Amino acid sequence: MRYSDVTEGVFLERPNRFIAIVRTGEEEHRVHVPNTGRCRELLVPGSRVFLSRSGNPDRVTKYDLVTVMKERDDTDPILVNMDSQAPNRAAGEWLRGGGLLPKGATVRGEVKHGDSRFDFCAEYGGKKTFIEVKGVTLEQGDVAMFPDAPTERGLKHLRGLAAAVKEGFDACVLFVVQMKGPRLFRPNDATDPAFGEALREARRAGVKVIAVDCAVTPDSMEIDWEIEVEL
Repeated sequence: MRYSDVTEGVFLERPNRFIAIVRTGEEEHRVHVPNTGRCRELLVPGSRVFLSRSGNPDRVTKYDLVTVMKERDDTDPILVNMDSQAPNRAAGEWLRGGGLLPKGATVRGEVKHGDSRFDFCAEYGGKKTFIEVKGVTLEQGDVAMFPDAPTERGLKHLRGLAAAVKEGFDACVLFVVQMKGPRLFRPNDATDPAFGEALREARRAGVKVIAVDCAVTPDSMEIDWEIEVEL
């Protein structure tokens, strides 16, 4: 998953959840933030950021803020992709390359089942697996966590996956950690205890819970390795 025409800048402020002010050279730009999460630990004034130029000449904002260099107290800084569309794009590549099921599995995106619309449905050997992808940009030390704000939508997806298992299908929630560094994934119970409990209930119901990290550069993101999940 790669971006084209990437420019480095310095983050100045985020006047609302859709817009950031970024300086490149001597210019200041209003850029689109493709992530409606809080991202307070990422968008710190003075942080190095990377912008992808939009290919739409009619857009008011010419850039998307896609990657941040996150400074850390005790270790080296890390690149974090914060584009909310990137996890699905990377997951699609990973799934079609045999990341969850053997190569040759049929993978379809945006599949409705029951009252939910899941990110993917993969089919192999006559068995369907419904897959919901969650992008993770929050990390503390070696631990990646989701969500960074309460999510009713996430709860609905977990319940939908559990219901699919009861109907005889396979189901998986895939947490795509949009960085390299964390060795462990946990639900963010302090921020959204309801999601954490729903995730544990889903796993007890038979939903697979998988977390993977990513190799991130200023202009790309690719799923790399599975990391431990602790519920």
